[in-house]
Amino acid sequence: MKKMVNNFEITELWKSFFLNITFCIRIPKHYVQTVGRSTVPGAYDRSRKSAVVRSISSNYSKALSSYFGTKTPNQEEAIGSHNAYVTALRAHGTEVTVLPELSNFPDSCFVEDTAVMVDGKAIIPNMGHPTREGEQQAVMDHMSDFAEIIRMPKGAKLDGGDIVFFDDRYLVGISTRTNKEGAEFLSTFIKEDGYDVELISVPDTTLHLTTVCSSPREGTVIAAEGHLKESQISRFAEEIIWIPNNESYASNTIGYSNDRLIVAGGFPKTKNILQNEGFRLMSVDMEPIMQADGSLTCLSVFTS
Repeated sequence: MKKMVNNFEITELWKSFFLNITFCIRIPKHYVQTVGRSTVPGAYDRSRKSAVVRSISSNYSKALSSYFGTKTPNQEEAIGSHNAYVTALRAHGTEVTVLPELSNFPDSCFVEDTAVMVDGKAIIPNMGHPTREGEQQAVMDHMSDFAEIIRMPKGAKLDGGDIVFFDDRYLVGISTRTNKEGAEFLSTFIKEDGYDVELISVPDTTLHLTTVCSSPREGTVIAAEGHLKESQISRFAEEIIWIPNNESYASNTIGYSNDRLIVAGGFPKTKNILQNEGFRLMSVDMEPIMQADGSLTCLSVFTS
């Protein structure tokens, strides 16, 4: 005699079926970790165990400002924001090394631009703006204690602000600060270590790729409306969270595991959008940093 299946059992079977489908949908298209390969900062688990930052320059008032700035950058105010930023990183478990200020380089607090970490290697670029050339030396001196230093050849230029870590790949922006030669040089080392590369054309409406783009969790990209096109992102991202154009600055975020996210304060629409997406937010007042066209990620290099 055949066993009768009651309504309760049928319901449970359907629940299991749909839960399995949902789980499959949340797996990023290209999220495949190579066994035995160490992770890059921001990849896979977004643990961000250690970072390097640099104190605000005593000549910060002379920092470059063409996009977000509405007044002369103020050193004292920027120091306050920088201290709050370091506190936020440490609150999320990141061990932070603070390098001393460089008076000869007004933009030197934006240390992200001076090095790109690729599996134990520090790729040191030629800076995208001539007034910033020379900032790299002090960073190299520090990183040589724990990383292999690789210098970019002449003719190639790149700012670390054009690099976004995304799961199993690097997003590399071609911008006014990063040329094709610089992107291709970096891509060689990325591919040698088994990661993929996505080259993205950055419009002149923004400074860097990270200025309007970040990845807070697996498979997800936060992007500002009016800059990048959906077709540039959808080919590798499972989910795109669009930030209103008038809050473009807030699309630059720092994601940690378990949907924890550091965001710039003062952007209520973005805050609401991200909270509705399930993120737990910590805000930092970045207005004094914004005056010199800097964002959250600009202030650090994650080294492990």
